[in-house]
Amino acid sequence: MTKAELIKIVASAAKVSDKVAGEVVDVIFLNMAKSLREDKRFEVPRFGTFSVRARKSKEVRNPQTGAVIHIDATRTVGFKAAPSLKKML
Repeated sequence: MTKAELIKIVASAAKVSDKVAGEVVDVIFLNMAKSLREDKRFEVPRFGTFSVRARKSKEVRNPQTGAVIHIDATRTVGFKAAPSLKKML
């Protein structure tokens, strides 16, 4: 599903214009990002939990050249599905 498809579904369900639904979707995602930045997690009941995960720095080998490459530590977003979501799959 694309963002445009999601906006169409929200607009249809809420009986509002696509523009208003697009603004609503944007506000939701903006606040999800803020929550992840500040609280390090964002939970949606019966759907799942988004959380910030840390990846350690590491050295890997390029399989074509054999050269060792250093990859810096980084943070990423992880998702753990709720049991009710897993049952729907």
